[in-house]
Amino acid sequence: MSARARLTVGLAAVAAVATLALAPGLAAQDTTAVDRGVRIGIIYRPGVRPGLVVLPPQAGALDSVERIISRDLDYSDRFELITLPAGDSIRVATTAPAPPAGPAGPAAPGARPATGKGTTGGGGGGAATAAALGGLNYPLYQALGADFAILVRAAPPDSAVVTVHDVTAGGVRREFRAHLPPLKDPEFRMAVHRLADRVLEATLGVAGLAATRILYVLDGKVYAIDQDGADVRLVAAGDRQAMSPAWAPDGRRFAYMELGQGKGTLFIQDLTTGKRAAVGASGQALDFTPAFAPDAKTLAFSRATDEGTDIYTLNIKDHCCLQRLTVGRFSDNLSPTYSPDGQRIAFVSTRAGQPQVYVMAADGTDEQLFAPFDYGVTGSSYAPDWSPDGQSVAFHRDVGGTYQVFVLDVRTRAVRQLTSIGRNEDPTWAPDGRHMAFVSARAGFRQLWIIDVETGRIRPLVEQSGARLPAWSPRLPETTPSTH
Repeated sequence: MSARARLTVGLAAVAAVATLALAPGLAAQDTTAVDRGVRIGIIYRPGVRPGLVVLPPQAGALDSVERIISRDLDYSDRFELITLPAGDSIRVATTAPAPPAGPAGPAAPGARPATGKGTTGGGGGGAATAAALGGLNYPLYQALGADFAILVRAAPPDSAVVTVHDVTAGGVRREFRAHLPPLKDPEFRMAVHRLADRVLEATLGVAGLAATRILYVLDGKVYAIDQDGADVRLVAAGDRQAMSPAWAPDGRRFAYMELGQGKGTLFIQDLTTGKRAAVGASGQALDFTPAFAPDAKTLAFSRATDEGTDIYTLNIKDHCCLQRLTVGRFSDNLSPTYSPDGQRIAFVSTRAGQPQVYVMAADGTDEQLFAPFDYGVTGSSYAPDWSPDGQSVAFHRDVGGTYQVFVLDVRTRAVRQLTSIGRNEDPTWAPDGRHMAFVSARAGFRQLWIIDVETGRIRPLVEQSGARLPAWSPRLPETTPSTH
């Protein structure tokens, strides 16, 4: 049996537009055809999600910030994004005094006070000016269908201030300032992604996924890409084939396997410095599918020998204590994935014949079948990935001669099919627990896609042919201080 690696899915950079129609329920099917309609002005069909408008920035330098934030909030699949009219003049401001200087800093240079007659302008520019001066016309935005309005403005010399307006309550819900690196700085986009996540937390009280990246393999090399499909970076390349990338819980390191001359060697690499170190090397064994324990002290992996494939763990903190968890006796046990509490490991085993998803305690005891299957109806199962909330395990399974992505309910052991169009495999969970990246051939060749499990909305991440083995990062640590 060939070695299989755990994978993840991605998304593509698309303009920040609102979805007019959502699938009322996933019903175990994905929706490839996405309604890309835009809510413009007051002509729209209200959805079940809260409406949100990102106001145009006053300073041209912030255009890219507004675009990234809008796209991130759209890709969160939690809002109906509203686009302001581009050509019509509308009354957007009310009379309001300029706010006193505070933590957010003074109004942007060139801002003009709102007048009693209101401020008009194309593209909602007057709305930005009015909002900057505390005079957002809340009744108007309520009529437009907005529950929240977001304004980003410059705070010299090198920061941005984000104001989150609660349109329904008619006031400012939260305002925060963050340092932004220069536009061409490699960390600029990630700093903006973090702003989008803070907006999501301020509006809905939930953590976002904007400040994350996805590792994947293409042509034997490991790449990283932002979750919105931009900023592709080569992170590991050599003379040997790279496979099975896996993130460390701290988001600063990753593990992967290099395959060459019949031997598979595991490496752990620092993303910032690029330095790497081999782990668990043993003669001519084939080590693959690494998985970090949640405490980051232990690495589980598969080791293939002439007697079969089994799962081992290694203490990577103290560089010791290799432990064999399974004894295959000429069967294969592979693709470990930890539960979020670190107490259990799901894995694939051929002990009953066809590969299926099993589970065991983290010390290798209490092994049992995890994902039920129907003989003659569903076939082999591969690549389990435990969700961040611990409630689900995603995997792919053979159905009628092609792979489809399934989700197992950990508590009830119920299994539901998530995809149905084309060949779909190697799912990987986003840290928000509702999005998933996977490999799909629905467009005619293998690409990376992202699906929102709650609505079925799906979009491409990496459209280049041959991308595979995705791994979604945890929320990446902040490297630049910010202030509230």
